[in-house]
Amino acid sequence: MAENAANNKMVNNTKGRSADKNDENKSNAVRSVLFTLILVCFAALLVANMTKGNDGSQKTEVPISEVIQRANDPEGNIAKITVTGSTLDITLKGNEQPTETSRKDASGTLYDQGLVNHCEGLEGDELTTCEGQYPVIEYKEDVNTWGIVLEVVMTVLPIVIIIGFFAWMMKQANAANNQSFGFGKSKAKLYGPDKKKVSFKDVAGNEAAKQDLTEVVDFLKNPKKYEKLGAKIPRGVLLAGEPGTGKTLMARAVAGEADVPFFSISGSEFAEMFVGVGASRVRDLFSKAKKNSPSIIFIDEIDAVAHKRDARGGAGREDEQTLNQILVEMDGFDNDSGVIVMAATNRVDMLDKALLRPGRFDRHVNVTLPERKDRLEILKVHFKGKPVEADVDLEAMAKKTAGSSGADLANIANEAAITAAREGHKAVSNKDLTEAFERVAIGPERKSKVMNEKERKLTAYHEAGHAVVGHVLPDSDPVHKVTIIPRGGTGGVTWFLPPEDRNYKSIYELKDILARAMGGRVAEKLIFGKDAVTTGAGSDLKNVAELAKSMIVEEGMGEGTRNLVFPSEATGYYTITTGKPYSEKTAEVIDAEVKKLSDEAAKRAEEVLKANRPVLDKLAEALLSSETLEEAELEPLLKDAKLPETAKLHK
Repeated sequence: MAENAANNKMVNNTKGRSADKNDENKSNAVRSVLFTLILVCFAALLVANMTKGNDGSQKTEVPISEVIQRANDPEGNIAKITVTGSTLDITLKGNEQPTETSRKDASGTLYDQGLVNHCEGLEGDELTTCEGQYPVIEYKEDVNTWGIVLEVVMTVLPIVIIIGFFAWMMKQANAANNQSFGFGKSKAKLYGPDKKKVSFKDVAGNEAAKQDLTEVVDFLKNPKKYEKLGAKIPRGVLLAGEPGTGKTLMARAVAGEADVPFFSISGSEFAEMFVGVGASRVRDLFSKAKKNSPSIIFIDEIDAVAHKRDARGGAGREDEQTLNQILVEMDGFDNDSGVIVMAATNRVDMLDKALLRPGRFDRHVNVTLPERKDRLEILKVHFKGKPVEADVDLEAMAKKTAGSSGADLANIANEAAITAAREGHKAVSNKDLTEAFERVAIGPERKSKVMNEKERKLTAYHEAGHAVVGHVLPDSDPVHKVTIIPRGGTGGVTWFLPPEDRNYKSIYELKDILARAMGGRVAEKLIFGKDAVTTGAGSDLKNVAELAKSMIVEEGMGEGTRNLVFPSEATGYYTITTGKPYSEKTAEVIDAEVKKLSDEAAKRAEEVLKANRPVLDKLAEALLSSETLEEAELEPLLKDAKLPETAKLHK
């Protein structure tokens, strides 16, 4: 009953919004018609006023002597002469343009006065003869229609253009005005019953997170069940996890399962250059959600608008006003409003504490990176509907992709289909899948890049150094693949894949990772001499420095700083002298510890490679011959490698 009532209410609200929109459209249409009629009437009145009393003729001025001469000519082309005051209007025959002249004779005397002077005192035939020299001939007027039309057009067109320009300016002003008034409106997208629903069946993996969210769905469907026991519906649910783990998909699944309206908006969409706009949009969003309750508001990347407040800002800052309004709305609406706020972030440490307290985001759900079984289920979901060859091993791919997010796996599935299409395959093969994985993980093969023999040999020994050191060290992951074909931004690649998913790493595992990363630079020095230092190990050295610093600063794994961690630069207090969240003396200690770890890693790699020089040479030669070696091909080449005592760690 609760679900049906919610649906009916939502349908009625939807109808109401549709009716309002139709009424608005009708009003706009009526205004447009009225405005057009006003313009037409104004133009018609203007034309009528300008053409009133005008014969529509276009006139040119000629001397009176020429008119007299043509009037006396029996074969002349004058059709009519009309006397108006001191002006003669002469209409020509054959629809020619009319002419106009002042009533003056050849001497310049006005026509009336000249007529009097010449004909005064004459009578009878003499008077008739005298007047014949200045005839006024009356004929029916022959109007030039096209001349009238042209004159009307040329007269009215500029006025219409001016009126149209002002009308356009008014329209633009109204649009700008409406836009300015629309700044405070929420930009949230509404996903209602007419949209494609997402259910928990569409979300593979993360069973613990789905369990927590299933209770939220039950709250929305059966609120009375919990109210009878005095339980309150959670005000908010915060989804936290790495990028690409499916936080947004989880939120949509909750809305789909509960079958309620789902308002989705990004945290950055609240921000605006005008102070107060973000807070206004928050109010508008919550107002819409209440009208469509029970409903869900989902704010993606909430850290963009809800980061920690500090003394650097103030109540007048736009972002803080927006955050304050969110806090008020979440703690202000009634318990029975049926609105649940869901938010997603991958930076929980950046959120303001007031937002995380009970009464606002009551429930925190961790959406973690998928484990191996979850990755297998995710791959099955994304390969559903794609033609796949029978021998494609999705389980092996799930094993390879440790640490990958759901978005990464979706990208691998899509790249595999693209690769198969590019190669002209009718179905996705294992080779297509492997190529897609390597393309997503590192980058596409750069087969067009040509290396000379010296570079190929250098690359072969570099990658062989990584492989030998990593294979020998006891706490390192197994070698999966080695290639000297350039990929992405690298000259070659050596893959180490863990046999199983691990949530924690020991200091011994991390030290082995440092040593195998140094194996490439050490192998170059061992084969080509200590002065043969190249840029090929640049990325390896960068990774070593970052991992070693993380071990010291964040994990407390330094010899002199064991069990001590230091605040990160993102969240720590910055000292005035160093500009870092620790003192200058502490920075020197950290630098010394990082150098000690790096030197130890290089020393261990050197001891391993010196003790296994024949294995190193054999592996490098195989790489020069085959360019790429898979795990099965690497095993016989590395089986004789041994761990020297000098490279062992004292546990």
